[in-house]
Amino acid sequence: MSIERLERKGGVVWRVRWRDEHGRNRSKVLGRKRDAEAFDAEVRRLKRTRELGQLDAGKQTLAEFGQDWWTLHAEPQLAKVTLELYAMLWDVHILPRLGELKLRDLTAEEIQRFRVDLEAAGVGPVSIRKALTLLHGILQRAVEWGRIPVNPAAAIRKPKAKRTRTVQPLPPVVVERIRRYLLERRRMRDTTLVSVLAYAGLRPGEALALSWAHIREHTILVERAASLGEIAPTKTGQTRTVRLLQPLAKDLAEWRLASGRPDDSALIFPGLDGGPWTREQYQNWRKRIYVPTTKACGVDNSRPYDLRHSFISLLIHEGLSVVEVARQAGHSPEMTLSTYAHVFDEHSLGEHKTAEDQIRAARSEDVPVLYPREGADPQIPSRGGRIRTADLLLPKQAR
Repeated sequence: MSIERLERKGGVVWRVRWRDEHGRNRSKVLGRKRDAEAFDAEVRRLKRTRELGQLDAGKQTLAEFGQDWWTLHAEPQLAKVTLELYAMLWDVHILPRLGELKLRDLTAEEIQRFRVDLEAAGVGPVSIRKALTLLHGILQRAVEWGRIPVNPAAAIRKPKAKRTRTVQPLPPVVVERIRRYLLERRRMRDTTLVSVLAYAGLRPGEALALSWAHIREHTILVERAASLGEIAPTKTGQTRTVRLLQPLAKDLAEWRLASGRPDDSALIFPGLDGGPWTREQYQNWRKRIYVPTTKACGVDNSRPYDLRHSFISLLIHEGLSVVEVARQAGHSPEMTLSTYAHVFDEHSLGEHKTAEDQIRAARSEDVPVLYPREGADPQIPSRGGRIRTADLLLPKQAR
């Protein structure tokens, strides 16, 4: 390392020379000797602490670093469905607006401008929140890999995540109405899948990744999920066990018998080729089987995922604590309370009843249902016509 005096037309300048961590000759010209001496001292300090690479930190553009982040972090660690979402957010929102900026030029002010630009372009708050979350994660890797000293996205407030609709768990009598409709059409697989979603509280992807080995004597082991035709870790990356309610155990036993007694390694709900369901297969099932069935049973705007809320409602009706409900749902206690607070309030002063007793009572209840002809408007004689989900949630005496 050295400091040299250089005579130039504009006057005297000072050049600092050093070798970088790869042995390459480097230099920097400064206008004042005082600045050159300070820079030389900084180079010496970084060399002693083996942090000489920080001199070049932040020179990459966000677009260039994004390629490193994708190759080294995203592809090896993230699920395919997550990669698809991130690729869309990156290509549509982040890369066109920030890709040419160097990492060192990505200040909190620039990222705030990015957020304002998205809002001005009519991008919704959910997409803005996801884009900022992705950008924050990318820049956090840049900090950890020594490319920038701090994460400028950490100071940016994201739009609040608002639940678009209040959770409305379907009571067991409605779940049984759906099951009976499917059974009458000899759709035993679909009937059993509805039972697993409603009476074990699994996410659809978790249910479709179950093998018979996951069904134990008293519990169901949840350790993976079906995603884009492949088996992957669960959404949270964690393993949990869920109580195996006796009515559900009976449903599963009957389905295994009807399936020809497959061995433990076989999927309980295999796809068309025997492997996990693809996204297209699941979407077709939802559109062609589940939605028409629920509409025929008088339930509008229901998704397969909504059946998960039914199981959690059963646990709350039992009087279980927030912590125990959260554990079986695969949530944090905070998320469980914020999502199901109104359900806890509804049952806090009511009579507690076990989940199994609630299901058995619904199965023994004779609720006559007149299913519609193809293309006709479904009618349920007990209500004199279509009923709303809100009506189904009312206590019997209030209907």
